[in-house]
Amino acid sequence: MEESGGRKIGVAVDFSECSKKALNWAIDNVVRDGDHLILITVAHDMDYEVSEMQLWEAVGSPLIPLKEFSEAAVMKKYAVTPDIETLDIANTAAMKKSITVVMKIYWGDPREKICEAAEHIPLSSLVIGNRGLGGLKRMIMGSVSNHVVNNVACPVTVVKAHP
Repeated sequence: MEESGGRKIGVAVDFSECSKKALNWAIDNVVRDGDHLILITVAHDMDYEVSEMQLWEAVGSPLIPLKEFSEAAVMKKYAVTPDIETLDIANTAAMKKSITVVMKIYWGDPREKICEAAEHIPLSSLVIGNRGLGGLKRMIMGSVSNHVVNNVACPVTVVKAHP
């Protein structure tokens, strides 16, 4: 990916309304022609029967091109099911802008894996949604976006679900 010289813009996606809002925001405000848009998703459970996941558990999946992650059969191998709206957003962006769209899948704790992605890819910047959990829920569950903001070296933009 480095040879084309484009920036690597990561967007954390979990296929929620909040992550779709973050993806749209990144496309409208950050991504430029020549960039690589990397959708980073973290699957919660790992089924050890599926060989791809065993292979990639520690380092995450290879970068999966948009054409492939738009195919249900390919994504079934990784036990990830992108929703139609997220795929439409990514496909539209790829058609309208001269960008490369890929997905990277990790398994485990989203806080840790998103930080790993930012470091190992490495990302030029990262956009992440914020579900707007109340103080108590955030304290108990831990805010993914808060953890990421405080633990990655690249610039992070948090897009709030409810302005």
